[in-house]
Amino acid sequence: MREKLKTDEEYKRDLTPEQYHVARRKGTEPAFSGKYWDHHEDGVYNCVCCGTPLFDSETKYDSGTGWPSFYEPIAQENVKTEADDSYGMHRIEVKCSTCGAHLGHVFDDGPKPTRQRFCMNSASLDFKKK
Repeated sequence: MREKLKTDEEYKRDLTPEQYHVARRKGTEPAFSGKYWDHHEDGVYNCVCCGTPLFDSETKYDSGTGWPSFYEPIAQENVKTEADDSYGMHRIEVKCSTCGAHLGHVFDDGPKPTRQRFCMNSASLDFKKK
């Protein structure tokens, strides 16, 4: 069950400083530093801010980038994308469709069957074991 959306002050209170910086302020954790980049348990990765199910461990793969990578979300309606032209480059940002949390970016260099790489920040994810 999804929780109600929170105010910015509630997110500051309920998230760690790193989670808040990444999920609410579009930050990025350093490569190979997040708790899920080399995580291999069976389960579901949910939004750290609102609990929306985002990615299943069955779609996770080692992209070699140092961030958790998935080839597709649990449901397309659970994520939304938008252009991100920050830092002098064009990328596609991935956000939680429920609360707008910044999750990471999606690239077209992933494996079959989708050829997509959803490159996510561990700080934006909350893993629930199956």
